[in-house]
Amino acid sequence: MTPTDPYPLLSRIHSPEDFRDWPVDELPALADELRAFLLESVSRTGGHLAANLGTVELTLALHYAFHTPHDRLVWDVGHQSYTHKILTGRREGMPTLRQKDGLSGFPKRDESPYDTFGVGHSSTSISAALGMALAARQQGERRKAVAIIGDGAMTAGMAFEALNHAGDEKADLLVVLNDNKMSISPNVGAMNRYLARLLSGPIYSSMREGSKRVLDRLPPMREFMRRAEEHVKGMITPGTLFEELGLNYYGPVDGHDLEGLVKMLRNLHSMEGPQLLHVVTHKGHGYEPAEKDPCTYHGVGRFDPERGVQNGKGSAAPTYTEVFGQWLCDQAAADERLVGITPAMCEGSGMTEFARRFPERYIDVGIAEQHALTLAAGMACEGMRPVVAIYSSFLQRAYDQLVHDIALQGLPVVLGVDRAGVVGPDGPTHAGSFDLSFLRCIPDLVVMAPADEAECRRMLSTGFLLERPCAVRYPRGRGPGALPEEGLIPLPLGQAQVRREGRRVAILAFGTPLAAALEAGERLDATVINMRFVKPLDEARVLEAARNHELLVTVEDNVVAGGAGSAVAECLSAHAFSVPLLQLGLPDRFQGQGTREELLQDAGLTADDVEAAIVARLGTDRACAHPAGRVLSK
Repeated sequence: MTPTDPYPLLSRIHSPEDFRDWPVDELPALADELRAFLLESVSRTGGHLAANLGTVELTLALHYAFHTPHDRLVWDVGHQSYTHKILTGRREGMPTLRQKDGLSGFPKRDESPYDTFGVGHSSTSISAALGMALAARQQGERRKAVAIIGDGAMTAGMAFEALNHAGDEKADLLVVLNDNKMSISPNVGAMNRYLARLLSGPIYSSMREGSKRVLDRLPPMREFMRRAEEHVKGMITPGTLFEELGLNYYGPVDGHDLEGLVKMLRNLHSMEGPQLLHVVTHKGHGYEPAEKDPCTYHGVGRFDPERGVQNGKGSAAPTYTEVFGQWLCDQAAADERLVGITPAMCEGSGMTEFARRFPERYIDVGIAEQHALTLAAGMACEGMRPVVAIYSSFLQRAYDQLVHDIALQGLPVVLGVDRAGVVGPDGPTHAGSFDLSFLRCIPDLVVMAPADEAECRRMLSTGFLLERPCAVRYPRGRGPGALPEEGLIPLPLGQAQVRREGRRVAILAFGTPLAAALEAGERLDATVINMRFVKPLDEARVLEAARNHELLVTVEDNVVAGGAGSAVAECLSAHAFSVPLLQLGLPDRFQGQGTREELLQDAGLTADDVEAAIVARLGTDRACAHPAGRVLSK
């Protein structure tokens, strides 16, 4: 006998077509099942919870009112797309969410035809949806393109660039602004729902369009009426900015009122031109712990829903992010010129304590990476010492500003580049695979890669003392457990460190792969050098290793193309050394999702992999190894 499905309504749904003809009053029960299933599922796999709980009704209403996938839904960031995945035939795959070879934690084009645009970073949805709307117009097709964007993502300049263009194009685009920071009291909410339905309804719409046609013949009167309409709407709705950009604004509406949302979206589906619907939702809606603390429940590991996320004692060894946060506080106490800047990643970048202790020197610019770097440049021009905490994959978005506004002017800005190398379950959109390649080609930029937590702190101190820009790149999570020393002790600029002396082979490790290099070096009796600096490269140490060994091996958690190994190859070529060089690093492809350990193994960067690659290059086997080398102290 087949056990009863605890989600009887969900069990009937394999695509939006399966519930699109249901009566609207049945949808709230479906929403309840979805919310319960989300909580159960994410508590087992980990993932983004609070944002997804907050958009259950909105997602249902969108798929109910629009003819997806013919109508295109484009999710911004994708933190809130789990309900979308469940409703579009992927419920059975949710136990594999964010795991190797499983469902992506974000919309992904090759995963489903309902995932119309792949995302992972914010503020791209309006541009992408506008592109789809313009393509439909060019192709003579009648379909709606809908961008669902959060209020946080609206802080990025790219979102406003797209809005400005959308208003000018008059494309058939709907922007749904998901505002999950405001709350609406019942009476105000009811009035706003009434006004929104009124303004989007056929009577108001036809009156407005008809009046425009009549008043086109009387330009002075037309301009007077336009200003009058804007004045009245500006007093009762907060959408004047969007109206000025050329979008018709509706809202705010209650994002948990399914019936109201469906009516609203059906009205908007029949309207042409650029529209913006302002929807107010609540992060964590329906699960009290997430409602009270949406930040903690933004991204969670596995947990017991009955007890909620528990803050354990944790490891004695700090994460690299925590090392950065502690150094930032210590350096700020020692130098009042320091300012800390983050593009909306206070908690993720370890700046919470700094923000509490030095609020006047803490600057969160929102999701605006480009602005963050040029802001830092401006402050550096006036004698301040900015430290920008930014994820490696987010730094890609501010590359032009790094080159032109910081490096070209030689300004002393420190970049704390978090999440470098392989990242894990968030997948390729968040991987820090390329930073060594795109940083080391910038003139006069110092680039450092710590092998452990203690070295990370010393490198940050080194960078802060420089009269030029620098980047310290470090991975997510914990290192080998090297507790940082107290104090603000710099390293000698551009000096590598021999960690083990051996024979035949010299392994040049950049950053955290040093641990694997040391293990492989011990087995093969190889010399192991902790390179520390990608730029300036310790060329003297490289050339010495080339003179005394048969094979040089570079190991890095960055793509091989253009990375640290390429810097070594360039050094050897410039000095006419012909010693064989084996470059190990991340593959020339976008790696999928998985644990950090799985991804390192996939890239061939474990100790066993490093050893095997060296043995294969030498044409020998383990019997040729002579484990009698001398290990040097740190």
